[in-house]
Amino acid sequence: MEYMEKVMEKSELYDITMDHMMNPRNYGKLENPDAQGIGKNPENGEMVIVYLKIHDGKIEDIAFQAKACMTTIIAGSIFTETVKGASIEEARELAQIMLDKLDQMPPEEAACSEMVAEAFLAALEHYAAIRTEPEALVPTHMITRACTLPEEEAK
Repeated sequence: MEYMEKVMEKSELYDITMDHMMNPRNYGKLENPDAQGIGKNPENGEMVIVYLKIHDGKIEDIAFQAKACMTTIIAGSIFTETVKGASIEEARELAQIMLDKLDQMPPEEAACSEMVAEAFLAALEHYAAIRTEPEALVPTHMITRACTLPEEEAK
């Protein structure tokens, strides 16, 4: 029975992943965002931009754009769906949980998710900065994980 439960969990995860791949949520640009942030891979130039609309301390709306692989699009879709409607602190905590869990993933996949979380954290940083300096620049957070497969590094 335990084996079948694991198969069902993997099947559900596969279905969720495929759904987000085929129908990414929140992909695009928000008009007149309250804040935005960039997560960037310094190795290959891939990047994610997160746009936020915040109302009464909650993520009222969120969108992202990516110049990156499909894994990044899936991570962005799942993450933005998860934090939409959450308080700023709840969303920040979810981003940190995501970053903490990345050590359990293959490095090339972890880099994709790290870009999403870092872009989101950069957007929160921007939101805080523009409260005191309305012309504050959009921050960019560089990721620390490599996006290269081990066999590519050996070449």
